[in-house]
Amino acid sequence: MTEAIRTPRTGTWDGPLLDVRGLHVTFRTRDGVVSAVNGVDCTVDAGETLAVLGESGSGKSVAAQAIMGILDTPPGHIPRGEVLFRGRDLLTLGREQRRAVRGERMAMIFQDALSALNPVLSVGFQLGEMFRVHRGASRKEAKARAVELMERVRIPAARARVNDYPHQFSGGMRQRIMIAMALALEPDLIIADEPTTALDVTVQAQVMELLAELQREYRMGLILITHDLGVVADVADRIAVMYAGRIVETAPVHELYKRPAHPYTKGLLESIPRLDDKGKELYAIKGLPPNLLSIPPGCPFHPRCPRAQDICVTDRPPRYGAGEGRTSACHFWRETLDG
Repeated sequence: MTEAIRTPRTGTWDGPLLDVRGLHVTFRTRDGVVSAVNGVDCTVDAGETLAVLGESGSGKSVAAQAIMGILDTPPGHIPRGEVLFRGRDLLTLGREQRRAVRGERMAMIFQDALSALNPVLSVGFQLGEMFRVHRGASRKEAKARAVELMERVRIPAARARVNDYPHQFSGGMRQRIMIAMALALEPDLIIADEPTTALDVTVQAQVMELLAELQREYRMGLILITHDLGVVADVADRIAVMYAGRIVETAPVHELYKRPAHPYTKGLLESIPRLDDKGKELYAIKGLPPNLLSIPPGCPFHPRCPRAQDICVTDRPPRYGAGEGRTSACHFWRETLDG
């Protein structure tokens, strides 16, 4: 790939690349107000990979959409919170200012590439559109850039396939095209929402390896949203675990896998199949995630928690400092750490 793909950034910033503070997202429905995100706080530095884990419905994707500025409003609303990108609160920007940031400085990889890509336009046209709209490139220049990007994400015979349509590519190749599209304008931050969904294990590994390589090469911040703990073990620097729209634990990846500090995280880890446990019944967290129309008082996890006590029913725990670089929203995080 030619050096022309990469353009220098101007200005310096010493703080976190992304700093989300007290983010809330609600949806107004016929049945009431759904509290999908309830005070999310997180940071991402340049070159860092933050994995966001949690069951379906925990608020991971909604939080990502709010950060990217692509939340459907209505029915979605952001009643309060801050999304500071290089120190600037994106939630205070106008539509055109936000659009200039999106794609140019922040990009998103969606989980269903076949739905995200336009089926009636060639992949080369869709990749080139980023350069035509944001860089003023001609059609010929945009097509050349599209070929370069396809080669960068290791699509074989890119020059011959640049005019092919999404349905002519395999699921893994379509996901690579989505990565190329996100990478097109060299953003500072990429949010990858379940990028390996519906891919077989071998292709999952290839896609994750490619993402990690590009992230290191360009020193991008990367938020990796997933429910699969196995996917992130080798690529994440830190993990944030979400439950009922709230981050309940954060920790460096290896520390979290070794000694979780929240019962929910511990349950997720124990539910992973192990080769040395052949024949044993697979562990499952009892009960169901809470109804976001009526989140229980106290700790939202208490109806399913084996450690729950009276205080868990009445008092919602803050995120306690649970060691260097660690937090846990559990009144009994010390006991959980000790096993």
